[in-house]
Amino acid sequence: MDDAFLLRTPLFQGLSSTQLQAALPMLNARQRAYRKHESILHAGDHTTQMGLVLSGGVRIEHDDAWGGKSIFSFVEPGEMFAETYACLPDQTLMVTAVAAQDSRVLFLDAQRLIAGARSDAGVNLMVGNLLRVSIRKNLELSRRMLHTSAKTIRGRLLSYLSERALLAGGRRFSIPFNRQQLADYLGVDRSALSHELSKMRRDGLLSCQRNTFILHGPPPQ
Repeated sequence: MDDAFLLRTPLFQGLSSTQLQAALPMLNARQRAYRKHESILHAGDHTTQMGLVLSGGVRIEHDDAWGGKSIFSFVEPGEMFAETYACLPDQTLMVTAVAAQDSRVLFLDAQRLIAGARSDAGVNLMVGNLLRVSIRKNLELSRRMLHTSAKTIRGRLLSYLSERALLAGGRRFSIPFNRQQLADYLGVDRSALSHELSKMRRDGLLSCQRNTFILHGPPPQ
């Protein structure tokens, strides 16, 4: 296991190498590998395990009773998923975690972390880090609500792509979704999304190839 990588992740940030080596067995850390499209956690389950992505990537999805799919987020290496459910194991998972590509995940027992919160500086630091991770996740959900609050597909695209440009620090950037995944994330039909992107290209607003975008100018008034 790459200690240097783990010490750069939000959960273990600030720990010493010695504290990390003590924390991993305390949290019953275990690695698992998943193939692309393989389910990691299923809606309807309960868990005490939170996942930290070591490589690859994980999609957090929701399937409704009629087969509709929504994508809530994409979890990149170093980021975590299922930490809220792991801290509240009596709560049923409402989402499914799926490997977006061949991936490795480090599972950690959140209940051991909560039970271990005491005067130990390393444990207390991890608890604080976990709280910050949860706050960031709430911010991500707020951002998605902002994007999907627009009444039109163009409005949702403008909101999402503007955010990605801001985060990238420029008008050229890549997104972590293909067209179907982007449609699911924004809560729109894929064909309608592709049609709107074509119109936005004709209007001179953007260029795009696969998941790479270049924004050219402001939308017409």
